[in-house]
Amino acid sequence: MSMIRNAAVALGLAGWLFHPAALLAAEKTVRFAVDGQQVVVGTLSLPDGVVRPPVVLLLHGFESTRDELEIPSVREGVFRRAARLWSDRGLASLRIDFRGGGDSDGKFEDTTFSGQIHDALAAIDFLAASDEIDHEKISVVGWSMGGAVACAAAGRTGHKLASVSLWAPATNIASAMTFIFGPDVMRKGLSGGDKAVTAKLSWGDQVTLSTAFFQDLFTVDPIAEIASYRGPLLVAVGTNDDVVFPQPVSGKLVLDYHKGPGELWVQPMDHIFNTQQDAVMVDRLIAKTGDFIQASLR
Repeated sequence: MSMIRNAAVALGLAGWLFHPAALLAAEKTVRFAVDGQQVVVGTLSLPDGVVRPPVVLLLHGFESTRDELEIPSVREGVFRRAARLWSDRGLASLRIDFRGGGDSDGKFEDTTFSGQIHDALAAIDFLAASDEIDHEKISVVGWSMGGAVACAAAGRTGHKLASVSLWAPATNIASAMTFIFGPDVMRKGLSGGDKAVTAKLSWGDQVTLSTAFFQDLFTVDPIAEIASYRGPLLVAVGTNDDVVFPQPVSGKLVLDYHKGPGELWVQPMDHIFNTQQDAVMVDRLIAKTGDFIQASLR
């Protein structure tokens, strides 16, 4: 992309981000139970001046929390930024901590893929029962492992969703985790019995997880799950993604099994949307997703 085009994109985004008519958002902490037991904690963002607005449920990636990865150049989490920018468009949002992370109940080592799906379904139920948002206009956005969770939640929920957007979704969750942990850790995790396994991730963090986590990865197929969802679907992938790859083939696979309107959005970005460089690409992604969500509402 030329310098002139870069400048044009930046100016266009700036005009959208700082439009004088932008709405203010009020944020509050919410809590709801999952399966009548542990509690999930989230942040509900409500744009001022909008009565019962449409709402977006945000599902974070592996080992993250509800505000998501901080963008160094702007010192703001990706999901927190998305919530703020979408509120300017009159969209409410709910970003949650899966159990075992952030402020939600539970220990991280007890987390499982299936457990996160239960959390997402409970969050949709919570929104559907709320009198603060339009429960007939619920959209879901999931990033990475959260994208795989979003596939299952969309396929299983009894509520009609307005749209689903998947950011760099883990289409083969067991394969993605094998890449992150390495095959030796995966084998150890699968045969660990009652003993938790401690492993170093490809990006340097260290985590401890139960055998149930590793075994559960093979029990859910996100591609099969999304086939049960018939609404609008956006799949955003990057050609420089070195965690979920190859791209755009992996992203296209999701749409191949989706029996409904869909769009594949491919950009020269990595798994974290070039956020270590600047906020330009992630702002484009947030804007594109906002456009898609609002188009589905019409």
